[in-house]
Amino acid sequence: MQVNSRFGTATRWLGATFAAVSTTFVLVSLHVDSTTSGLIFLVLVVWTATQVGKSVSVYSAVLCALSFDYFFLPPYRTLRLAGVPEWVALLSFLASSAAAGRMAERARSQTREAEQRREEMERLYTLSQEMMLFQDAAGLMHELPRIIARIFTLDAVVLYSRDTDECFSSTSDVPMSIQASMSSVSLGQHPTMAVPGQLAAMPLKVGMTSVGALGWRPTGLSREVPTALTAQVAIALTRAVAIERSSRLEASREGERLRTALIDSLTHELRTPLTSIRAAATTLRQGDGLDDAAKAELASIVDEESAQLDALIGEAVEMAELDANAVHVRIAPQHTRTLFEDAVQRSQAALARHQVVMQVEEPDTLVWFDLHLLGRVLRHLIENAARYCPPGSRIVLRSQRKERRLEFRVEDNGPGIDPVDLPLIFEKFYRGKKSTGKGKGTGMGLAIARAIVTAHGGAMEVSSSPAQGSTFRFWVPLVEKEPEPSS
Repeated sequence: MQVNSRFGTATRWLGATFAAVSTTFVLVSLHVDSTTSGLIFLVLVVWTATQVGKSVSVYSAVLCALSFDYFFLPPYRTLRLAGVPEWVALLSFLASSAAAGRMAERARSQTREAEQRREEMERLYTLSQEMMLFQDAAGLMHELPRIIARIFTLDAVVLYSRDTDECFSSTSDVPMSIQASMSSVSLGQHPTMAVPGQLAAMPLKVGMTSVGALGWRPTGLSREVPTALTAQVAIALTRAVAIERSSRLEASREGERLRTALIDSLTHELRTPLTSIRAAATTLRQGDGLDDAAKAELASIVDEESAQLDALIGEAVEMAELDANAVHVRIAPQHTRTLFEDAVQRSQAALARHQVVMQVEEPDTLVWFDLHLLGRVLRHLIENAARYCPPGSRIVLRSQRKERRLEFRVEDNGPGIDPVDLPLIFEKFYRGKKSTGKGKGTGMGLAIARAIVTAHGGAMEVSSSPAQGSTFRFWVPLVEKEPEPSS
C-alpha cells in the first residue's frame, strides 16, 4: 500500500511538471502574447488544483510563474523584470493563481465531502434495508455485527445487548474485558469512549433508554456516521424485540383462542353422538315392548354414533399432532395409481353412490412420497366431495408431474363453494354455509389436509364456481430417485 501511495504521489508531481513544461513549449512555439499566455497558465493552475490538490497546484503555479516571467515578460529569456508593469503582471498572475487554486481546492474538498456523505447515506440505507429483513431479535443480534462490518468495511464490530447482557462480534468470541467496557458504555458511564487500543464505542439509545452499545475497529468513521449508525441499530433492535414480544403474545392469545374453540367444538360434537348412544342404550336396557327390528335399529344407532365419535376423536388427535409437529414424513418409492387406488378403497363407504374416475399421467414411474400421509389427504378430499355432491355424480382424481412437482387434483361437479367461504375454507373449525345438513363434522378436515401437505413440503389451494363444482389442487416435491440420507 505504501509503495502504491508513493508511486501515486510521484506521478502527480511529475504530471504537473510535464503539463507546465509542455504548455510553455506550445505557447513559445506559437508566439502567444503575455496576456493570452497568462490566462492559459492560470487555467492550468486551476485545473491542477481541481484534480490533484493544493500542494501540487502551488508547485504548478510556481512553475507557470517562472515560465511566464522567463518567456513572456521583458526582458525575455531572463528572470529579471524590466519595470513596474512587468512586476504588476507577474504579481497579478501569482495572486490570481493563488486565489483560483484556493477556490478550486475548496470546491474539490466540498465535492469529496459530498461524495463521502453520499456513500455514507447509501451504506446507512443498505444497512436499514438489511436490518428490516429480520423479525426476530436473536437473529438480528447475531448477524448485525457481520452486516455492519461488511457494509462499512470495518475490521471488527461488537454489539452489546443490555436485554440479554451478551456481546455479539463479527469476528470471534468477545473477551470479558471488552464486554465489561461495552456494558459501561451502555450505562452511560462513558457516553463515547475508545476501548484502549481496540475499539471505538457508543451507546445505543432510543429516546432516553439505553438498549446496548456498539463498538467498531478501526475508529476512522466520519463524525456523523457513528451517531446515525447507532441510532439506526438501536431502533432496529427495539423494533425486533417489540415484534418478538408481540408475536409471543399473539401466539399465546391464538393458542388460548384455539384451545377454547377446540373445547367448545369438541364438547358440542362429542355430546351429540354420546346423547344418541346413551338414549339407545337406555331403551335397549329397558327392553319393554321392543321387537327384534326395533332392537336391531337401536343397535345400529349405537354402532353408527360410536363410529362418528371415534372419527371425531381421531380428527382432534390428528390436529393436535400436526400442531405439535409430531408428524414425520417417511417417504418411500410408490406409484401414483397405488395412492389413488388405496385412497378410494378406504373411502368405499362414502363413495357408494358416486363414480370415481382416476387419470394418472403416464408413464407412472416410481416416485418418493409418504403413502400414508398423502392417502389421508386424498381421503379427506374424496369424502368431502362425496358428502356435498349429489348421488350419481363423478369425482375425478388426476395426477401429473410439472416443474419438479407432483401435482394432484380432486374435481367434482357438485354445488361448489360460496365465494364468501373460499378465503376461510382451510381454517380450523370453519364450516361453510352449505355445510348445514350435509353431515356431521368438526371443520378440521381441510385444515388437517393442508397441514399434512405443508409438512410434506408442498402446498394446497382450491378453486370453485357455484353450481359447477370445485377443484382441490395440492402438490409435493417430485423426488424420482432415492434421496441421500441426511447427516
